[in-house]
Amino acid sequence: MVITVYSDFLFSEATKYKDPIICPTFTCSNEDDVAATPSPDAVRKAQSAIESLCSIVPSLPTSLSSSTNPALSLLHDPTVSFHISALLREPNSGSGDNQLCRWLYDTFQSCVPELQLVVLRFLPIIIGIYHSRTVHWEPQAGFEAVLLALYASETNSRDGQAVTVTIPDLSHPSIYHNESKSIVKNNATNLDLAVVSHSLEPHDTVRSTRRARIVGVTLELYFSKISQMPIKSKIELCEFCKIWAGQDGDMYKGFGSEPQHKPNDEEVGDDVEEEEEEETETIVKEEGKMMKKKKEGRIPLPWELLQPVLRIVGHCLMGPNNCKEKELFHAASEACWCLYARALHDVNPKAILATESLLRLLKRVEDNDFGDFDYYTNVISL
Repeated sequence: MVITVYSDFLFSEATKYKDPIICPTFTCSNEDDVAATPSPDAVRKAQSAIESLCSIVPSLPTSLSSSTNPALSLLHDPTVSFHISALLREPNSGSGDNQLCRWLYDTFQSCVPELQLVVLRFLPIIIGIYHSRTVHWEPQAGFEAVLLALYASETNSRDGQAVTVTIPDLSHPSIYHNESKSIVKNNATNLDLAVVSHSLEPHDTVRSTRRARIVGVTLELYFSKISQMPIKSKIELCEFCKIWAGQDGDMYKGFGSEPQHKPNDEEVGDDVEEEEEEETETIVKEEGKMMKKKKEGRIPLPWELLQPVLRIVGHCLMGPNNCKEKELFHAASEACWCLYARALHDVNPKAILATESLLRLLKRVEDNDFGDFDYYTNVISL
């Protein structure tokens, strides 16, 4: 079940753009999402994948293979996630002969949905490490093979077709109203067909000109399964969003609030001023180091990559369990502020509109202390 929430600002402005800003959108889990008992063939493939992983990851829990649903146990096991994440961060992790990349590729090609979720769970780390190395022109055939497998899967499932939405024209009468006069239809009253995700073409290599598109499509696939992703995977994506933005969002955290009173020079003593100057110098030095580190991971954020990122961040902010997952909510809010700062830095109107809409929703949730949002009726009580 997919629920799309628009803030008033987003809804009133979104129709100005051909490519709609659908953000945030989150997927709620329901009874249809609960994994049924796997078939014997799925269990056999999952056990085979776990057996192959034993030669790559040390000390796998023995209870994985004996589980009634081995693939689901593999997805949510924290020990396995820790070891695989560590291996993906090693210097040679993305090479063409890397055994873990080969295992991820083969596991996704198994066509077992639960095993494919295991691969998607590590997509944030794969994309994050992959982007950090593209600036150095390092060979990453292993990572690219996994990304192309995910891209090909989404291309086949959509048959290469674009994802579109119809934006209604308010000059058309509602079907619930009785109009005595007929409306003259012309180009001005025609429905506007907007493209959410453009048509897909098969690719067997990742070139710099199509990298953002391929990665963006893999994130669209990740978003379609986000309700089944472990919390840690979502947090990792939010952390990488802050690095990709390359901007510090703390300076904009007064968004939508009144300026606070600051004491003047007469209210502050000489000793206090000296201490504040020393603290300020220390903070400036630390912030300078942090900004230098952030800019090192900064990447281009075209809309085809930024849109799925914002949809994922929107889920992390407004998802049904954000009141329980404080760490995820905090990571998503920090990512949103950084992406907002990046949008302002790039003077990107579409990105500014989307991130501001997220921040407005974020402020409403914080003001209501998570208590008044009804995830099943799309109502935010003000």
